[in-house]
Amino acid sequence: MESLDLRKAGLKVTHPRMRILELLEQKTPQHHMTAEDIYRHLLERGDEIGLATVYRVLTQFEAAGLVLKHNFEGGHAVYELDRGGHHDHMVDVDSGKIIEFESSEIERLQREIAERHGYVLEDHSLVLYVRRKR
Repeated sequence: MESLDLRKAGLKVTHPRMRILELLEQKTPQHHMTAEDIYRHLLERGDEIGLATVYRVLTQFEAAGLVLKHNFEGGHAVYELDRGGHHDHMVDVDSGKIIEFESSEIERLQREIAERHGYVLEDHSLVLYVRRKR
């Protein structure tokens, strides 16, 4: 994403918005980030962007459809870029690590279950809370 995407979303291009967008775009193992994670990364990079600004920008990004906010049990809200396409999540209950996965079989079963009950599946969120085998 770039400044053009911010404009398309109806947002002015500002330094805080661009820096936060750049952070969220990075392909890192931790691309589900809390506002505090983002704030800490910005500080490490020498950006003087306050935590309140980070929260405000994330709220604006969510309202504009640029990011998805997840509230997993036992943790803070985490944010990820909305890259289109659907995926589900597993949360490691010991480490807090978030793992994305896709399964056409699970998607099919969910549609079939909704249909069996006389509904059409509009949207869903599936989160599996897992623990590593010992």
